[in-house]
Amino acid sequence: MTHVFVVNSGSSSIKYQLIDVETAESLLSGSVERIGEPGHPADHTEGLTAVLASLGDTSAIAAVGHRVVHGGSLFADATLITPVVEKAIDELSALAPLHNPANLLGIRAAQKALPGVPQVAVFDTAFHQSMPPEAYTYAIDRALAEKHSVRRYGFHGTSHKYVSERAAAFLGRPVESLKIIVLHLGNGASMAAIDGGRSIDTSMGLTPLQGLVMGTRSGDLDPAVLTHLHRVAGLDFEELDNLLNKKSGLLGLTGSGDMRDVQQAAADGDEAALAALAVWRHRIRHYLGAYIAQLGGVDAVVFTAGVGENNALLRRRSIAGLEFLGIRVDDDRNELHSRAERRISPDGAPVEVLVIPTNEELEIARQTLALVE
Repeated sequence: MTHVFVVNSGSSSIKYQLIDVETAESLLSGSVERIGEPGHPADHTEGLTAVLASLGDTSAIAAVGHRVVHGGSLFADATLITPVVEKAIDELSALAPLHNPANLLGIRAAQKALPGVPQVAVFDTAFHQSMPPEAYTYAIDRALAEKHSVRRYGFHGTSHKYVSERAAAFLGRPVESLKIIVLHLGNGASMAAIDGGRSIDTSMGLTPLQGLVMGTRSGDLDPAVLTHLHRVAGLDFEELDNLLNKKSGLLGLTGSGDMRDVQQAAADGDEAALAALAVWRHRIRHYLGAYIAQLGGVDAVVFTAGVGENNALLRRRSIAGLEFLGIRVDDDRNELHSRAERRISPDGAPVEVLVIPTNEELEIARQTLALVE
């Protein structure tokens, strides 16, 4: 059996796909929304049971793969879910209070709906557990950091792993021989430096807030901004958290968190939008330079996710001026709209620049099946 049911559970929703790992085909996908509201499924178990009932025969499902956001320092690989693992995911909710409890709801619903079928957790943070201590350690009081698990974890790990391995396959080279920088650019955005198939650094931190400018998240800022705004503006903890996660980024700079709106406004000459795009680009280049230095060179720069896969202008602007490092795009290749994996750098360029569509669900399914087999 090569069918894996992939579950991404939120607090009031379940996104799902049924994937044939052998063919990489998505046989079914959809979502259950507004769980717990009148006229909708009462809970996650009812919602998932209804989805599986629509499949009819579920005997071909070899396993269920669950996206779990935070695995802390405990989980560096896909993991078979046991009561001990469930307890650990629950305890890690302190690091991901919005996500891990919701992920657990999906796990428990799937256990009830598909009793006896192996359940596997694939963690967003797992791929980055290969980072060395100097990359994940924050320079704060050591005892306090250790007591409360304060360090860089990184996220989008499933995507970074999938994309880096697909990039190596595209180039016809073993991933172990390559130095790759992946730019996962979407409403949520992160970058990763990948050396020989292992993440050695990434832009997100303890939470997905750190790093690049995102749709509604600020990315990097001086931590003293928080104490300053508390003193001078009277913002409390919840207001500061809401500001940085939901009212910042492109939304805070322009009034819209959608890159398409920002680009259109910039094309119309809106100064705030033009400034926001400059900040967005500056932050990417900041990490590009840092990661080239950390890697000691780079073989491939790879764009993925919504903006990275579909926005030729922003791809070009992200790396414009880096020709002295061997990083350049061929304009005709870059402008070609395609869903295929492709090279957008000129033939013979010292650094390959690629567009590799991500497929986190397929990666979850592959890791899940590999573990249960």
